[in-house]
Amino acid sequence: MERIIAVANQKGGVGKTTTAINLSACLAEMGKHVLAIDLDPQGNTTSGLGVDKDEKENTVYELLLGESTVEECIVPTVCEGLDLIPSNVNLSGAEIELMGTEEKEFILKKQIDLVKKSYDYIIIDCPPALSMLTINAMTTASSVLVPIQCEYYALEGLSQLMYTIDLVHERLNPELILEGVVFTMYDARTNLSLQVVENVKSNLNQNIYKTIIPRNVRLAEAPSHGLPITLYDSRSTGAESYRMLAEEVVEYGKNE
Repeated sequence: MERIIAVANQKGGVGKTTTAINLSACLAEMGKHVLAIDLDPQGNTTSGLGVDKDEKENTVYELLLGESTVEECIVPTVCEGLDLIPSNVNLSGAEIELMGTEEKEFILKKQIDLVKKSYDYIIIDCPPALSMLTINAMTTASSVLVPIQCEYYALEGLSQLMYTIDLVHERLNPELILEGVVFTMYDARTNLSLQVVENVKSNLNQNIYKTIIPRNVRLAEAPSHGLPITLYDSRSTGAESYRMLAEEVVEYGKNE
């Protein structure tokens, strides 16, 4: 049974794209067949997986507008076993262009339904906003993974995201669940990181992954080289952390 996971948080800078890239790469490293979908107009998942976002004619934008088939949009990445539907800045106009479209919340789902049997995991990187693109990701996905940065305002906006997930579950996708929360950018040297983790744990009766992603220089450098951390520095703490997260995600799927 294929699993489709949307990585979402409407706050920017929480390690969402880093998580989408490296979770995808680690699942592929485990021998899973993975498709990453870049739904963020910034296209950082695309470039972070070694694909030139400005050179691709068939992106998720053309897919949503019905100008390309899903097969035409899928490209290989630097990782064996990991494919990608790329994105670029054109996607920022999609929301307006889709305004009058019937069932616009399900455009992505209808396309991904055609290819999902070919993959074990599909990871969708959502834009940092609760937009029509994010709704499309949530109607396509079976679960939502929420990265939370270990900082003072970590819980801010989280209730809004939970509300959106509940609403989509209720009205558009009854199969959608909250996969869980993963802490990112953890700094063991500060009390604040520890307090944030404790605070979220006490306020959230949701699945919280045991793996905590640390602040890691190599993790921050990897995207500028167009490589996931597993290829950029396979032995770094960042790479080890994402491998552990991937194992937890696989394990969680078995217990569902």
